[in-house]
Amino acid sequence: MLASAGMSSLSFGDTTEPKIILSAPLTHSDWVLKPNIAWGAPGVRHMLDACKACGWSHVYWRVCDAGRSTYKSTLLDPGETPETDNFFNPQTDEDRAIAQKYTSGMTDQRRADILKAFERMDYANFDSLAAALEYGHQIGLKIHAWVSINEDDHGWGWPSRFAKTNPQFRWVRRNGRPYKSQMSFAFPAVREYKLGVVDELLAYPIDGLFVDWIRTGDVRDNPQTDGKGFADSGYEEPNVRAFREKHGKDPRDVDNGDEQWCRVRAEPQTLFMRGLRERAKRKNVPVCAMVGHPWHYRGHLDPIAGNLRGLLLDVNAWAREGLVDAVIPAGYYRHGGTPEMAFDALRKETEGNVDVWFYGWVPQNVGEFDRDVALAQKLGAARVLFWEADYIDERANAAELKAAMSAKAKWQ
Repeated sequence: MLASAGMSSLSFGDTTEPKIILSAPLTHSDWVLKPNIAWGAPGVRHMLDACKACGWSHVYWRVCDAGRSTYKSTLLDPGETPETDNFFNPQTDEDRAIAQKYTSGMTDQRRADILKAFERMDYANFDSLAAALEYGHQIGLKIHAWVSINEDDHGWGWPSRFAKTNPQFRWVRRNGRPYKSQMSFAFPAVREYKLGVVDELLAYPIDGLFVDWIRTGDVRDNPQTDGKGFADSGYEEPNVRAFREKHGKDPRDVDNGDEQWCRVRAEPQTLFMRGLRERAKRKNVPVCAMVGHPWHYRGHLDPIAGNLRGLLLDVNAWAREGLVDAVIPAGYYRHGGTPEMAFDALRKETEGNVDVWFYGWVPQNVGEFDRDVALAQKLGAARVLFWEADYIDERANAAELKAAMSAKAKWQ
């Protein structure tokens, strides 16, 4: 009778819990390093079955490990074979000390085991992205290509072919010293190379592009900012020339954090994003960018003074121009920063023009999950991203956690 009167049976109070889109990035090579994870398609099935059980309907599949690919690429060499001098096998006392800072507690045997494990990671003969798309779509997941667009190495020892053959295009510090592998978008050849990678990814039936601007190459180049958190890069000749032509002075005569100088250095990244957006639109592929915030850091709490001055990313312009559909602040906080503060800062920076996603870490327990989802919903986030998918295999209460997450997951 209620229905015939035009009233829903929920009119007296809907007790259904609100749901939210859950998602996670996934690094195939990291998961393969864990015990009893098969190489090839069986391992991919294990990973994506776990994601589905968690309610993570969107998975961001890492397609670039350092400067190498985990998909079939003509521009990038296949991962994961490292060079002799690498993060797990440093060749000098100085580099050994740097590696130790990032992996304190890791034994020499563990380093050797990792290098041994890399030997079976044959991405030349296994296209992990194709496998993820095939199986992920079968089980109802959406698979996005996660591309760490700003790095051509990671740790060190896996430099891209392009970085090795084009050292003239590297970032340059204020003091004139070049970086080891980081490629500058100030050079048209670099933008063309990076857009070529995007074109390769768009040839796959991906459900989105997840453009990671946070990862930036060889850790031996840290810190990449000065003491105030301003980017100590961008002093490449095209940027210096552009600043002189536009403002009539040398950038080394102004403060490193000078807004005009930062905007000149940020323009090449915006040029790249325009090219990326144009390509993605042709394929109707949405774009999310992972960026920074005022409490962001790199390495060992090296400060990053936000997106424009710290990372040379004009995220406000990207949002105004519609170059992205969504943004997410990376979940690294210093000096009292919190997920809520980072979210609010990015929402303000983008002026409501794009979606802002909430960044969390794969929770240790159901209580942590409930806390993060409640905060995301309070902030009005449409999606939660849990960093990083393989952590779920480490949780002692994984079954309980999966059930709790899946119960609140919105499949969309």
